[in-house]
Amino acid sequence: MARTIATPADLDLETPGRRDYLVSLEHDSIWGEFLIPLTVMVGPQAKAGQGLVAFGSNHGNEYEGPVVIKNLLREINSDDVLGRIILVPVLNVAAFRAGTRDSSADDGVNLNRAFVDQAGKTPSLAGITHRIAAFVREFIWPQVHLVIDLHSGGEVARFAPCSSFHPLEDQQQSRQIEEAARWFGTPLVMIYQNRTPGLLPSEAERLGKITIGTELGWGAAVSAKGVRWGRQGVLATAIRFGHLRGQIAPIDHHAEGTQRKVTIVDRACFVPAPYPGLYQPLMECGTHVKRGQTVGLLHDFNRVDEEPCPIQAGVEGMVVAQAWRARVEQGQHILVVGQECPWEG
Repeated sequence: MARTIATPADLDLETPGRRDYLVSLEHDSIWGEFLIPLTVMVGPQAKAGQGLVAFGSNHGNEYEGPVVIKNLLREINSDDVLGRIILVPVLNVAAFRAGTRDSSADDGVNLNRAFVDQAGKTPSLAGITHRIAAFVREFIWPQVHLVIDLHSGGEVARFAPCSSFHPLEDQQQSRQIEEAARWFGTPLVMIYQNRTPGLLPSEAERLGKITIGTELGWGAAVSAKGVRWGRQGVLATAIRFGHLRGQIAPIDHHAEGTQRKVTIVDRACFVPAPYPGLYQPLMECGTHVKRGQTVGLLHDFNRVDEEPCPIQAGVEGMVVAQAWRARVEQGQHILVVGQECPWEG
């Protein structure tokens, strides 16, 4: 299948039908272009400002999302599309090409910190990563009200798989997001802190969009269950909000009633490494722990005869994440415990 290379201004995201693009953004250092794959399918019931976008590879070494969306490009029949569906299997093409979390071979910027004021508009914020953020802002946000940002732990952390969103003041928006997040079927639905500036999901939420993130795997691998949950979440959102014809049933933890909702907003949920060393987990992610319980050990091999430092839970709850690589940096969050909380409504 041939894709049309087009500048952002030349995209047609409104006319009924399917179009497959490579969106062209100028390269920073060579005479060339970065090409972002984007497919849009518009059905007969599409409305202005209404639609779904699913992004893969916000970070360049998180692979469940790209696989999910690449598969859906073949699975979704455009004749079944009622509204508007935009699929972007690889958003951060610079980081994906390098196989790194950030755009390390180009401007060194983390796309999920790049949604800041004047991104892509001023010389100090004009690298490819900030220009990708500007492209999303100018051309994608006006077309959609449903946003799915598929993440996994990459090489930073192992996770208890979850769908996720931030605490919101708008209770109706929060209830809609929570319900959509449950349809992924993951063991956990996680509410996480919103203090970090420049997040893609944070901006989408502030704009009033139904926005769901995920953590579907880790280790720069591809989890079979993570792909299953990502596919389910995208299709369920598209079908339940009227953008795709069909029926869908709950799966896995959602169907079984075993999903848990946790929050990692409290600062005590996060345990940073007090010094660099090797982290040894003593239990798996998803385990329930008490406050003060030792979850792992931090070893300093420059002091090989000393006892390791016990890494203890700061709150009671579920082990949401732990360091993936054994070698950790000082200050790195090597343990995250989520506090269980009730479902809305």
